[in-house]
Amino acid sequence: MTCLERPLLAALFVAFLVALLAAVPAAAVAGPQSIALSPLPAPSLLGIPVEFLLFAATLAGVALFHHRTLEVAVAGLIAVLVWKLLVTGFKSGPGISGLMLHLGHESVVLANLFLLLTGFALLSRHFEESRIPAEMPAVLPDGWTGGLVLLAAVFVLSSFLDNIAAAIIGGTVARIVFQDRVHIGFLAAIVAASNAGGSGSVVGDTTTTMMWIDGVSPLDVLHAYVAAIAAFLVFAVPAARMQQSYQPILEDPPRGTHIEWPRVAIVVLILAAAIGSNVAANLTAPALLEQLPVIGLSVWAAILATAPLGRPDWSVLGEAAKGAAFLLSLVLAASLMPVETLPEATWQTALGLGFVSAVFDNIPLTALALKQGGYDWGVLAYAVGFGGSMIWFGSSAGVAVANLFPEARSVSRWLTAGWPVALGYVAGFFVLLATLGWEPHMPHK
Repeated sequence: MTCLERPLLAALFVAFLVALLAAVPAAAVAGPQSIALSPLPAPSLLGIPVEFLLFAATLAGVALFHHRTLEVAVAGLIAVLVWKLLVTGFKSGPGISGLMLHLGHESVVLANLFLLLTGFALLSRHFEESRIPAEMPAVLPDGWTGGLVLLAAVFVLSSFLDNIAAAIIGGTVARIVFQDRVHIGFLAAIVAASNAGGSGSVVGDTTTTMMWIDGVSPLDVLHAYVAAIAAFLVFAVPAARMQQSYQPILEDPPRGTHIEWPRVAIVVLILAAAIGSNVAANLTAPALLEQLPVIGLSVWAAILATAPLGRPDWSVLGEAAKGAAFLLSLVLAASLMPVETLPEATWQTALGLGFVSAVFDNIPLTALALKQGGYDWGVLAYAVGFGGSMIWFGSSAGVAVANLFPEARSVSRWLTAGWPVALGYVAGFFVLLATLGWEPHMPHK
């Protein structure tokens, strides 16, 4: 830890302690147990609930200490949990019992994310060892158009794969064809391409899958692709040119490269397990997806079943688990925020939710929107799905790519180098409004 980081990290913890100490008078008067009987206004500062201040301090800490993101995220989660235990209680009830009920409600989402992030890290290494990435220079065009075609491939893959898998595959290929020198702006574009490609498909993103489980027709999110394609055309070309200037693409594959077909078979089987379990569960037993982390378990079952074909590289699990723990800490903290309803369902609200999803997990936002109803689901799917690309920890795909490229864990560098992504988000949103308009759907249940 540098000399600059120590006082800043200390200041962050002081902010947590001050917020917690501010709870003591309110806790002494009300106490968590009394909340269920006679709810009192939650303590706030300048009208802002303290939970939001703690969460904002956590995000600021992640931005400042990008070498200590896990520690900051866990510290922030602990601060929020202590506040909820001592003062406000949880949506499901006060005290430890309320916490246990809340964790039970969130457990499937958290388990699924953990299993997918760790499982797809092993998939990435299988894919790299298959030697397919090494052969990609023979397939991709020379010059900046090679990077553009790679981004387009990630977009297409994400339409039927999980966006985490598509981003990891794109990042793995980029590492090889750009000889370990991948520009952060291009990494942001890989994440954006995976999120854009999944935004119009109910099997391409966690949020759209949530909509499908909740009863939204797959056809009602399909028009998100109008915005996604427009956004892609805006961000992909500058990002590809940026990468070519930073490190030109390999024009020819290394001599003597041979594809390892058993590894290819493993990759195909793992991806088939992810896709097949998602589609089968939604068509035959959608309630099962709310009770068990079906997709993550299927991915790990495929990993273990194919181990005799090729030993997984277990050494990658350590870093992947840290990245997963970081994301889960933010997701759980976000689920504890006192957001009971969203503003009125309008296109302005949907546009704003896209920016919010860059710092506030899009899973609870989507859950609230489904409960509220009245949204144009395609517009919302694009906003919350693609909006998270604007910051590296705004989506699970971004966290997965940052596990492959730790230098991407810098909010300032991601924002400055990845500016085409933010521009693409706004452009795509208004292209969709101009062409198809805002068509809110009636409650689907």
